[in-house]
Amino acid sequence: MKALGMIETLSIPKGIEGADGMLKAADVELVTAQAVCAGKYIVLVSGNVAAVKSAVDSALEICEETLVDSLVIPSVHESVLKAIAASSDIENPKALGIMETFSLCAAVYAADAAVKAANIELIEVRLGRGLGGKSFVTLTGDVSACEAAVRAGESIEETKGMMGGSVIIASPHPGILDAIY
Repeated sequence: MKALGMIETLSIPKGIEGADGMLKAADVELVTAQAVCAGKYIVLVSGNVAAVKSAVDSALEICEETLVDSLVIPSVHESVLKAIAASSDIENPKALGIMETFSLCAAVYAADAAVKAANIELIEVRLGRGLGGKSFVTLTGDVSACEAAVRAGESIEETKGMMGGSVIIASPHPGILDAIY
């Protein structure tokens, strides 16, 4: 498993400078670097733990006055990266879980905790695009697995105070599934 590192800044120029610093500081792979709603900029990198930590530390120095949040997840679940890219293929979900966060980093933490805690599949981790700076995680599995996953995402230290709400929908209507895929 790879490590995942992320920074979230209030400044697009500083975010781009931070991304450049991350890539120059260590041998990491750029997952994404982009402007998101509310004028924020996010950068995600992956690689071995030491390299990712070094890259994030570099960005923290560069972006300190504009930093909103950051993270390093030493062994991120492989489905988190697919869900960030919205490339998960899910068929016939028994239940649908949705978690909303006020921080983009909190959404990544919540998704990783959820998929590690229960037998669920992540559908998407939507990071602030079109959401006024919020994020959300959608996941599927049976009702009890979705409930356990959402509880896990909400209960970790890294998401305290950052959760906007959550729901579990048993037997979601096909129309709602079309709307979220």
